[in-house]
Amino acid sequence: MKQFLVMSVLAEDRPGILHDIARAVKDCGCNVVESRMTVLGGEFTMLLLVSGNWNTITKLEGQLPKLEKRLSLTLSARRTTEREPRHNLVPYAIDAVCLDQPGIILNLANFFTERNIGIADLVTRGYPAVHTGAPMFSVQMAVNIPANLHIGSLREEFMDFCDRLNLDAILEPIKS
Repeated sequence: MKQFLVMSVLAEDRPGILHDIARAVKDCGCNVVESRMTVLGGEFTMLLLVSGNWNTITKLEGQLPKLEKRLSLTLSARRTTEREPRHNLVPYAIDAVCLDQPGIILNLANFFTERNIGIADLVTRGYPAVHTGAPMFSVQMAVNIPANLHIGSLREEFMDFCDRLNLDAILEPIKS
């Protein structure tokens, strides 16, 4: 029976971290099912969902303290289960751009939480505007909208919300 382990990795950025983690996972007989990796500031960050049988996951768990010490990483891991398919949810993408200001993520999270819409993925980035150098903020989100929610009404509410916050945004279905 497949077992799953979710891992988070944090370390000072340097070449080879991804290689060393991937090697440890493979050497224990496990497989990376999903992962996200990025560098934030000067820190390497990674999330992984690893699968294997009971023995290989246990072996990997046993190797984590040694790996953490040897590579000067901060590792966290927890057993999890495979995500159950959700047939009553429709995936949508949100792209938003605005002048950087405190509370953008909080406001977006609040909008979707109030409507019982789960956020599945979130990527943000700050950057200077091309011509003016003004601080800009970009948000890409994937949300799971309950199928019984009227999309037209939601889109209208979302666009009104974005207008109030001066966000330039798009809400569209994810085409898979």
